Amino acid sequence: MRISKTKEVINISHDNSLWLQFWRDQRNDFHQLALNPLLSKFWPGLGLAPGSRVFVPLCGKSLDMLWLLEQGHEVIGVELSPVAVRAFFLENHLKPVKQRVGKFTLWKHGKLSILCGDYFSLTPLELGVFDAVYDLAALTALPEDIRQRYIVQLRLIVPETAIIFLLTTEDAEENQTLSQALGVDEEINNLYSENFDIELVCVESVFESAPDLLQQTAKRVEYKVYQVSGRLKK
Repeated sequence: MRISKTKEVINISHDNSLWLQFWRDQRNDFHQLALNPLLSKFWPGLGLAPGSRVFVPLCGKSLDMLWLLEQGHEVIGVELSPVAVRAFFLENHLKPVKQRVGKFTLWKHGKLSILCGDYFSLTPLELGVFDAVYDLAALTALPEDIRQRYIVQLRLIVPETAIIFLLTTEDAEENQTLSQALGVDEEINNLYSENFDIELVCVESVFESAPDLLQQTAKRVEYKVYQVSGRLKK
């Protein structure tokens, strides 16, 4: 599975100071300047009621949170960098109220809240109950050796009834046919299948030019939408 281009060298759980410096240096070109089209296209299929709470892990300053608010949801994100959190509220002309909540600083404006602190320190006490998770590149931003830990933490803090809306970007493997790409990614299956049920909702296969201008070949990339639901603990 392809790792996010900008976060691939940043291990936010092993070196938090590096990730914080990353934001201070404004090396945040991964930030999307528009709504993710797969979110607006497939999110309504979840059938969530207005007022449902949505958790956005590793949210950065994603504009997708504003769209979720417009759908009538209550949104709570978590982000390590105070620079990112401050920029989100400033750039969107929102005036949050701040307060300390355990190991986190809570920034709150209306039905939007962002907990500034380490995702791996989160407990249900800080998050409360929520109905869905919006994971846009949170999992794939992490180094491969940390992803299992991310899933373990997710299992601890996500209510069993919540739905995880997971977006991934996956490089097609060499000699992989299009039909083979239209299935659940092996790593996704390995990470989630023990405790979650996985449904692949959509695959958009596109050819993208290599970033190295010396290479003229295009690489096939699959943008996938998953719905992941937890299994009841026995």
